[in-house]
Amino acid sequence: MTTTQQQIDFDRIAEAIAYLKDNFRQQPNLDEVAEKVHLSPFHFQRMFTDWAGVSPKKFLQYLSIEHAKKLLAEQKATLADASYDTGLSGPARLHDLFINIEGMTPAEYKNGGSNLSINYSFAESPFGNMLIASTPKGICHIAFADDGQTALMELYQKFPEAHYSQKMDLKQQNALFIFTHDWSKLHEIKLHLKGTDFQLKVWESLIKIPQGKLSTYGHIAQQINHPKASRAVGTAIGSNPVAFLIPCHRVIQSTGHFGQYRWGSNRKTAIIGWESAQSAK
Repeated sequence: MTTTQQQIDFDRIAEAIAYLKDNFRQQPNLDEVAEKVHLSPFHFQRMFTDWAGVSPKKFLQYLSIEHAKKLLAEQKATLADASYDTGLSGPARLHDLFINIEGMTPAEYKNGGSNLSINYSFAESPFGNMLIASTPKGICHIAFADDGQTALMELYQKFPEAHYSQKMDLKQQNALFIFTHDWSKLHEIKLHLKGTDFQLKVWESLIKIPQGKLSTYGHIAQQINHPKASRAVGTAIGSNPVAFLIPCHRVIQSTGHFGQYRWGSNRKTAIIGWESAQSAK
């Protein structure tokens, strides 16, 4: 798989975001950040604004720890699921209403997908290249694919007995509309996932976190009625098989620090900032 211009641009944006994340307390100016990514201030400002929809200065606000703490403070640990729904107004958050999960049968879970037909394809996103895969029942896998071959091998390892076809189908196309916010083409997205009952509960809870909002591991544990299982929740979040659609990137530490991410902490920071910017429009 060749490196696309979008991937090149995101890599440069990610480098800038990493610098902003590490130095936000010093509030670096445009010239400083542009110099770090070897661009003129004018070119960097234009590229960044095209990508994020806001200026680097505004984006920096969304990366600050204080902003993260403010978002967390808006979401009390005792909120019921219905309370989440009240925050889903406006097109930027509609996708949370359209996603549901169907767990695989015990046989599908145990036999490595021997009866499954899986279509897969590579696609571009604002955060780099992705590998997306689907069964006849729904999306079963999405991963950021900085290395296409490695990403494909991880998919094969998850379902070693499945029959694979490199093909972009309608389920995949529909899921990818999430990134363009082309809501007129968005239908209900169904996920067909391999996971334990506990993992499925955690992933379902993640879907209820509105775009532009954040939660914590402890809060998710309370939502699924396992208040002492924060560590197990963290493990389930770390094994999320569907990047972005199941928004594990919206779960951060209770201190406000963003923490780790399966597909890179800088990418997690980029997604959080980008979603905050989109929701603030």
